[in-house]
Amino acid sequence: KFGQPEILLGTIPGGGGTQRLTHAVGKSKAMEMVLTGDQISAQEALQFGLVANVYPVDELVDKVMAKAEKIASLSHLSTKMAKEAVNSAYEMSLNQGLQFERRLFHASFATEDRREGMSAFVEKRPANFTNK
Repeated sequence: KFGQPEILLGTIPGGGGTQRLTHAVGKSKAMEMVLTGDQISAQEALQFGLVANVYPVDELVDKVMAKAEKIASLSHLSTKMAKEAVNSAYEMSLNQGLQFERRLFHASFATEDRREGMSAFVEKRPANFTNK
């Protein structure tokens, strides 16, 4: 379950809880959750985009490890840039975000991993990233 129970303790969510939740689920649902302290289920969190996946408990570790291994097998430089670009989307206007993304995209062209990735794509083989 997910929620903002602080109202039940006589306070409000801190650490950006009211702001981030509103961006994620919209004003109406955020207002309901913040003002009542009610929680939502994992399935509702999935529907609102708060989580990327929901797995049965007995599959959770295997599924999460498979996802982590896939990400870890990719270029660390590119994954860092991609995370930075996505995370910045909440902190910038769309125009600022597009400019920031463009700078990161162009910066990726200076990496050996980008050259390897493009070569592997053209040659129809798996890429061998070196994180350089």
